[in-house]
Amino acid sequence: MGKNKLKKFKEMENLDRVFQYPFARLQSDGGFPLRGKWGKEVFGNDRPIVLELGCGKGEYTTGLAGLFPEKNFIGIDIKGARMWTGACRTRDLGLTNAAFLRTSIELLAEFFAPGEVSEIWITFPDPQMKKTRKRLTSTRFMELYRQILRPGGLIHLKSDSPFLFAYTSMMADHNRLPVIHRTDDLYHSGEADEILGIRTHYEQQWLDRGLAIKYIAFELNPDGTLSEPPGAEELEFDTYRSYSRGYIQMPGLMAENKDHISDTTNND
Repeated sequence: MGKNKLKKFKEMENLDRVFQYPFARLQSDGGFPLRGKWGKEVFGNDRPIVLELGCGKGEYTTGLAGLFPEKNFIGIDIKGARMWTGACRTRDLGLTNAAFLRTSIELLAEFFAPGEVSEIWITFPDPQMKKTRKRLTSTRFMELYRQILRPGGLIHLKSDSPFLFAYTSMMADHNRLPVIHRTDDLYHSGEADEILGIRTHYEQQWLDRGLAIKYIAFELNPDGTLSEPPGAEELEFDTYRSYSRGYIQMPGLMAENKDHISDTTNND
């Protein structure tokens, strides 16, 4: 590990409302002591809690915290070097309603009690085109989110990936999850308000490449059995991830380049 990363990890240990809990530490500490107590112990209030999963540099965590002082925001990512940027920005802006948690998303239920979370933002995750179980909008993860969300809690997905947007739309419709908002071209739809207009580091890269940004928000009801949508395995893979930054997506190249498609991550 580089000295710069170690320095950032060390600095985060001294920042307020920053928690570093990889699985090993969770085990050694016998669990997370603030589970179910985020409002009272971390933020000093009982306001709604909103998570940003795969927060990267924390652009949405800090941006939303600035826009909505009546809510509490927690950015979650396993990559602490990226999270350091958001944690420092939160400190510099004096935001007391934002926090960061370094851990794996699969461990969410170890950190949050049932009903403790009101909303979840998933911003530009790896679409995991070949691995449904790792896809953050799969029914496997929806069941995980159900464990911590209040009834009717919202899931927001913002993505550059046509594949992930199509899959998530199919998943929501198939399981009759009420869709609140859906667009496949956010910035040309006239629907991008100050919330949706917050741009992450990677989002700007995709916009610079001429790619459309997609957004869907839906309610995750606590009842009913969730199942994968029929036909999802037939969705075309995204065609642009294995090319240089200046390459613009051309769906017609799918057949020619299928062997070259890679599932590289674009998560912040």
